[in-house]
Amino acid sequence: MNELQVINNQEIEKMIFEVRGKFVMLDSDIANLYHVETKRVNEAVKNNLTKFPERYSFKLTDEESKNLLVENFDQKKETRGGRYKNPRVFTEEGALMLSTVLKSKEAIKTSIAITDAFVAMKKYISSNLIEQRFINNMV
Repeated sequence: MNELQVINNQEIEKMIFEVRGKFVMLDSDIANLYHVETKRVNEAVKNNLTKFPERYSFKLTDEESKNLLVENFDQKKETRGGRYKNPRVFTEEGALMLSTVLKSKEAIKTSIAITDAFVAMKKYISSNLIEQRFINNMV
């Protein structure tokens, strides 16, 4: 069981990106994890705006959206077909808040996995910073 969770955490970590100096996940990725449609995630936010301040969730600007698609998915906006809205992204706190408004059997398990992935990423970055400082001090 622990191996399965590690694999899931690694998969979730690949869904975490840095935007505006914050680690975030796309609404579509979170929807997949929660086993709901992306529009349900966005409806949940729209219906509970006070639970999602900008530090929890925000819409990407045109430029941020373009950069994220091209840099991380090698996709251009035009290749996504039809109308396109800039995605909403969620910080760790926003992903957790989402579990309180989505009515899904998977919500609790998913929120725990997302939290574990964010924590693992923070530990990885922190350990790399400490290692880099150590190396810099030795030189």
